[in-house]
Amino acid sequence: MTAAVTSIVESMAAAWNAGDAKRVLALAAGASGPERHSEGFLGLLGVAQQQTGEYPRAAETFERLARMQPNVSAWWNNLGEVRRQAGDLMGAEHALLKARSLAPGDADVQYNLGLLYIQQQRWAAARDVLLDAVRLAPQLIEARLEAAHACHVCGDVEGEEAMLEGADEWPPQPAAQALILASILSVLGRLEIALKVLSQARLPEGPAAGAMGSRITAQRVALHERNNQLEQARIELQRLPLADLDALDAQDVDTRVDVWRAHAVMAMRERRHEEASALYQRALDVAKDPEVVSSAAFGLASAHDRQGRYREAWKALDLAHATQMEIARQAAPNLSTHDGQPLPMVTRSVDAPAYATWKPLTGPSMLRSPVFVIGFPRSGTTLLEQMLDAHPDFRSMDERGYVYQLIERLEHAGQRYPADLAELSQDDADQLRAVYWRLVQHTLPDLGCRRLVDKNPLNMLCLPMILRLFPQARIILCIRHPCDVLLSCSIQAFRSPAFRVMCSSLPRLARGYTEAFEQCCWHIEVFKPRVLEWRYESVVTDFEGAVARIGSFLEVGDTSSMAGFAAHARDKQFIATPSYAQVTQPVNAASVGRWMNYREQFEPVLPILKPWLERFNYRG
Repeated sequence: MTAAVTSIVESMAAAWNAGDAKRVLALAAGASGPERHSEGFLGLLGVAQQQTGEYPRAAETFERLARMQPNVSAWWNNLGEVRRQAGDLMGAEHALLKARSLAPGDADVQYNLGLLYIQQQRWAAARDVLLDAVRLAPQLIEARLEAAHACHVCGDVEGEEAMLEGADEWPPQPAAQALILASILSVLGRLEIALKVLSQARLPEGPAAGAMGSRITAQRVALHERNNQLEQARIELQRLPLADLDALDAQDVDTRVDVWRAHAVMAMRERRHEEASALYQRALDVAKDPEVVSSAAFGLASAHDRQGRYREAWKALDLAHATQMEIARQAAPNLSTHDGQPLPMVTRSVDAPAYATWKPLTGPSMLRSPVFVIGFPRSGTTLLEQMLDAHPDFRSMDERGYVYQLIERLEHAGQRYPADLAELSQDDADQLRAVYWRLVQHTLPDLGCRRLVDKNPLNMLCLPMILRLFPQARIILCIRHPCDVLLSCSIQAFRSPAFRVMCSSLPRLARGYTEAFEQCCWHIEVFKPRVLEWRYESVVTDFEGAVARIGSFLEVGDTSSMAGFAAHARDKQFIATPSYAQVTQPVNAASVGRWMNYREQFEPVLPILKPWLERFNYRG
């Protein structure tokens, strides 16, 4: 390198180290001769162009470097990142895959590839490469955050919780990332950390700061509403007058949509359904992001339903489910095919002859076993959970997939589920129970001597594992009119990709309901456990009788505290199911027979549901 080249590169490097990217560009513009073709010159020029938002020009610079040094992964990595920022997503992927082939252990390359896949909404691929990035660089907080985001969309609760371990100690995040992080933390029930993340968010410079501040306030409204802190939500909402949106840049769609949705969710809570409809429609008219579109469409459907505008409600639901299927195709491609099975556990059954070969094992007593609350989602499981949790002898932990984790653990050890439960040794069973209780202890460190309520509706598909480990456990099977169940599922925005797929149409949902109950009832016949069928409608018509039946079944004397479930739920604040608002209110009959408003849509699936309508003694 000549003295002239060294001099200009050193000056550019000094400017870059001083944080003056514009000075770097000015020095580069004034250079002439051979220095303009050196690797050092081009590298500094490229990063300065990227820093100042000149992405197409930066791409040209890094292309030159990649041609000069085709075996240097850094230049391919930089080229992929600036192509992504310039909107050339196909070119970005080519460059980043080349960088990964040259440096498979480079966490930065994996991180940038993950960002590209998120931008393309290829969520499953994003999750895999971002988890690899974290594995390579566990302290790379940006990768942990984006990996948690991808896990969140893919329904990988374990993954997102692992990625967010220690998030309360993370440094302040840029505002856009803070919004994502706070949203995920809220869904996991970590309200205080979510609010802290928002309070520390680093706002952009210039006019964009005010708009981003409004988006953060809008999310605080949503967080407080989601945690049943309605007065705090109203206080935050007062800081977001709708008239202020007129002053926003015409292109600032995100801020408008967030503020409209914040006002809409509170309008729904306060029964101002017509106002909520108008606000959700405004959001739908301009929103582009599929998650935002589906959320607003579900909100619009609920608002129309409350107004008795049932055809319009169903039209909004069609849009919501179509949009969710777009997301599911990327988050869980194997599930979203025509013959994909959203509930693969329905195919895993034990028959009576196979059960007769099971080795006899000992297990804990009824009082030392969890109470398992099961049933198809939206059958009243959350209501029952809150009733039990209001009793001082019981403690619930919201919905946790711990039984499913035990099955995965068994299979990772090379055993088949449920076939190899037959050969499980006493030591094997004791170890699996110990794993279960360690998971519970992590969630409920204060459980103490109280009896655990494990409420997870789809544990109805895991009875072989439950009864192998807890043969004396009491099981409460929640039942509700199948059509009301399907309607309630259809009108909710589920997180799980499997449930998004299953709820994508009434016929698919009806088949899922049928398959789930066929397997559950089959196992009840085979294992003959202690099961109480608990009907949602009987709670509405005879609450005291329903409580008495629960008390008798669980061998509890004084059940009076269960009547205060609504106040208990309000005090609890976070409830990790779509019923978080309903269970803070006294029991009422508003949801009984609601499906009849959509009789026209249900007619084609009534033949599928007929066996269960008859078995449970409901009218079609």
